[in-house]
This record gives sequence, structure tokens and C-alpha cells, in this order.
Amino acid sequence: MTKNRIENNDLVLICHRDKKYLKRVEEGKAFNGKGGTLSFSELVGNPFGKRYSGYEVYRPTLEDIIMFGVKRDTQIIYPKDAAFICMKMDIKYGSYLLEVGTGSGALTIMLSSFIGPEGRIVTIEKEERHFRNAKKNIERFCQNKNVEVINCHVSEYSGSGFDAVFVDVREPWLYTDNIWGFAKESGLIGMIVPTTNQISEILRAFDTHGGFGDTEVVEILLRRYKTVSERIRPFDRMVAHTGYLIFTRKLLDPTSPVPATA
Repeated sequence: MTKNRIENNDLVLICHRDKKYLKRVEEGKAFNGKGGTLSFSELVGNPFGKRYSGYEVYRPTLEDIIMFGVKRDTQIIYPKDAAFICMKMDIKYGSYLLEVGTGSGALTIMLSSFIGPEGRIVTIEKEERHFRNAKKNIERFCQNKNVEVINCHVSEYSGSGFDAVFVDVREPWLYTDNIWGFAKESGLIGMIVPTTNQISEILRAFDTHGGFGDTEVVEILLRRYKTVSERIRPFDRMVAHTGYLIFTRKLLDPTSPVPATA
């Protein structure tokens, strides 16, 4: 059951006009922003969703944690894309997942929440600097201890049998054999790339390999509106293109042996 009262060490979302801050409550300390000083001692034992010293204080959502808490060492996968990825790849309680390219760990944190304590994620990142930052984000924000973070290149990893595999690397078409081998039979595979020429390379690689089917390419756009009742209109700026999403499924090619029936 979700608790209703703020406790020491809780994460809170602090809002003042159009500014939002994700902070961890520490008794004896305070938050200083454009609205003035907010003592954390004022919050402890009191409810979420209330104004304190001119600030609105809420229980943070998963989106809040990703957008305002994750330290970005790389471009993150935005929640608008991450939520669609979870639906398309059938991410659910107990799933066994592989993420190729941890980045800053934003998608990892969402996946960890969706699969729960019974699920498991293996996430691999070749760049040591990104690996260290992602590991800190995951340790700080994942509620479930279900993530294994590995510092290695995709070609060095040899796991298999994953329900779903998500790939966020610069040239995924170079590793189609590896990706195909990671997924279980009929396993779901997703990728994200920033340019259309990368899509072409991926689709050509799928055709050459022959072990991928039910492929589609999509782009998710999200447009926000101002919430002023007298003049409702879109914001002047928006995060439009964030990446192209490619989804496919593992297909046993004609030369692959048919697995024995259990």
C-alpha cells in the first residue's frame, strides 16, 4: 500500500510555478529555490500533495524520477518513448530482459519498475564512464533489486533466452547475429536510432540475416498545452523528434534447428 505521509529519506517532487525539483528529504536540511527556503523538517510526518512554505510537494511518479532525478551522462530515452517500448515489447511482471546500451539508465529504471521483484534485467554498457553513472542512477532510483549492470561490449556478452531485448547502440546492424542469439524463440526485440539512414542499415541487415519478422518502424510525438483556462494553446516549444523506434521478433530461419519439445 502506498504511504500517505512523508518520511525522512523519501523522494519528493517540489513544484513552484513552472519549476520542478526532485529532492530527497533529509531532516535538519532545507531546500532553497526561487520560492524561498523549505525546511525538510516541516515535511516529515505530514501528507504529500500539500503546500508548504509556498511550494507544492507531491509524491513523485516514475516519470518525475526519470525527468528530474536521473543524472544524464548521455541522451536518455524519454518517457513518451519508454512507455510505448514497454507496451510493444510486452514488458510485464516477471519478465526476463536484456538491455544493450545502458546509457544513463533511464529506461532501465522504468523496466525495473514494470517487471517487479520477480523479474530480472541484464543491462550492458561498453563505456566505463557511462557504466559508472548508470549504476549510480539505478542504485539510487530502482525500488527492486532486479538489475544486473555489466561493463562490456555487446560482442563480449553471451547470455540467451531473454523474453525481450532492447538495443540502444550506434550501429546495431553490426550485431544482428548477437541480438538474434540473445532472444528466446519468438522473443521481442526493440531498437532506437536518431536518423533514417540508420533505419535503412538495420532493415537491410534484417533482410540479410533472415531471422527477424513482424518488423515495424514508428516515431512517437508528444505535444503539451498550456493549462491557462482563458487561453489554452500549445507551448511555444516542444521536444519533437527524440528517436525512431524499430520493433521486430525473433524468427527461426530455415537453417536453424527446431528446438525439441519439452
